[in-house]
Amino acid sequence: MKAVVVIPTYDEKENIALLIKDIIQLGLNISILVVDDDSPDGTGEIVARLAAEYPQVNILHRYDQKGRGSAGITGFQKALTMPVDYIIEMDADFSHQPKYIPDLLKTIEGCDVVIGSRGIKGGEEAGRNLFRTMITKLANSYIRWLLGLKVRDCTSGFRCFRREVLETIPLSNLYSNGPSIVEEILYHCHKNGFRVKEIPIIFQDRKRGKSSLTFYKLLQTFFMIHKLRLLA
Repeated sequence: MKAVVVIPTYDEKENIALLIKDIIQLGLNISILVVDDDSPDGTGEIVARLAAEYPQVNILHRYDQKGRGSAGITGFQKALTMPVDYIIEMDADFSHQPKYIPDLLKTIEGCDVVIGSRGIKGGEEAGRNLFRTMITKLANSYIRWLLGLKVRDCTSGFRCFRREVLETIPLSNLYSNGPSIVEEILYHCHKNGFRVKEIPIIFQDRKRGKSSLTFYKLLQTFFMIHKLRLLA
């Protein structure tokens, strides 16, 4: 069993080296693929130095494209060229903690997709104020209702896929360029009848660096969800 962890980055110099080393220290048969959008803070250069030191670390520099959605798609496409059975995606800011990766890989043996979930028993958000926590819960309820999804945490970007799942999704034809890529891919998994399970995680709000999430990106997600519903 071999897996690759795909990590999109933009200005994560305060987190990325620590995150990569924590993943390596798990001692699993895991490669790491960082997709960096030409970060002005030098994130890509930090990863390049680590790639020279650790053979399991890979860096993909993107100079002409920006966006969490397209970075994720590029990462998945590259991952599918690698000799791996499972593809994990996670954020670079430690909101998704590497300690849950073994649980993702154990659970995927009995299904097709595993989600690190804040919405099931044992899962929660830590370090966020009540307003942001309520926004997350309301968004999940709305997305579940609109798209008919069966999972509790539709907006979690901490997931593990069997490679066959991503091979069936038309990655080059997806619409999302921003964070809504998470919901769009999950919707395709639902439509294609893949078995999806959730495991509880503690989502830890970032302690270092600055979030790139904006109100405009939230609006993009809202409109993308409705677009998916209309195209269903």
